Amino acid sequence: MSILIIAVSGIFAGLLSGIVGTGSSIILLPILVAVFGTKAAIPIMAIAALIANCGRVIVWWSEINWRAVFFYAVPSIPMAALGANLLIAIPESIGSTILGLFFLVLIPVRYLLRSKNIGSTPSHLMLGGTLIGFITGLVASSGPLSLAVFSSFGLVKSALIATEAAASLFVFGSKAATFSYLNVMSTDILIGGALVGGSITLGTYAAKAILNKLSSKHHDRMIDLVLAGSGISMIMP
Repeated sequence: MSILIIAVSGIFAGLLSGIVGTGSSIILLPILVAVFGTKAAIPIMAIAALIANCGRVIVWWSEINWRAVFFYAVPSIPMAALGANLLIAIPESIGSTILGLFFLVLIPVRYLLRSKNIGSTPSHLMLGGTLIGFITGLVASSGPLSLAVFSSFGLVKSALIATEAAASLFVFGSKAATFSYLNVMSTDILIGGALVGGSITLGTYAAKAILNKLSSKHHDRMIDLVLAGSGISMIMP
């Protein structure tokens, strides 16, 4: 029964994240904690995110802005490894509360950044990659942050989803490799991550048809809802 719940939840999470670009961790983490425990849930989600982003990259390959990916990924890879190292040693609760408040603030801020053309240069992408790479290594989910950065770069809809997924592939790859180096990974965690990641990927394929029908305005509103949900879920105990 637990496997069925995880699989169905993964498909739904993949559908949502395939449309919005993030949200799978928000849906799945409480379920993974209940089934596997807190210590196993985060590395399982790291493996799942790695697989899921591979799926999104395949689906949206032609839409990826590789220039943006490059400037974001280069600094984020070592910073994600640093954050993952610290994750093993410190509690996540305080960081999650701060991050949750930040997500709520990002709802108006990302529109301000776009209107002022802030975030549209390689230096902004590198700064974003440095900060968000570290945060991604430290906490379970920071997808709304990277969405805000790439949205400020001027990417929308499929280009936004595709580019964020390609960049996240490098970040979560670094995080998973760090967990492996620290001997956090086990056979059960790898199997659980593969199951969750495969389920998310199925949902991602289904999301493509829906995303193509959404206007940029409606897509922005969906991102706002996910940011709000992210913030509230991280603030609430």
